[in-house]
Amino acid sequence: MPFIDKAKHLSQTQRDPRTSVSGFTLLELLVVIVIIGLLAAYVGPKYFAQLGKSEVTVAKSQIESFEKALDTLRLDVGRYPSSEEGLGSLLLKPASSEKWNGPYLKKNVPLDPWGHAYVYRSPGSKGEYEIVSYGKDGQPGGVGEDADITN
Repeated sequence: MPFIDKAKHLSQTQRDPRTSVSGFTLLELLVVIVIIGLLAAYVGPKYFAQLGKSEVTVAKSQIESFEKALDTLRLDVGRYPSSEEGLGSLLLKPASSEKWNGPYLKKNVPLDPWGHAYVYRSPGSKGEYEIVSYGKDGQPGGVGEDADITN
């Protein structure tokens, strides 16, 4: 039985695994891309729906902080600011308030999460004052993210 040198009969790629070319086929890449696309189509809308809910939550939190600051101002001055004085009276002393002991906010009065100014009314429709964010559209009324947020 003659000795056969198998190394001579093997191709170069079979002899040296370091030089072999391996990769993904076009079909495998397309399957992966389709799966990623399906996941994005499923997860994307849920993610953006949560984003809208977080903006509403931020607006409610800001309104609550205004309420606390207004209550502190009322304890010092004896009344809530008028509609003309507005939320600015939490930072700057109104001319008609001698016992003002502010500022009652650490920073400037922020805009709502959609970039609109909060509306302050005194007297309000349901109480001594009312703080309103008109939502995403910046207009009174609306549904969903466009709905008004009030104290």
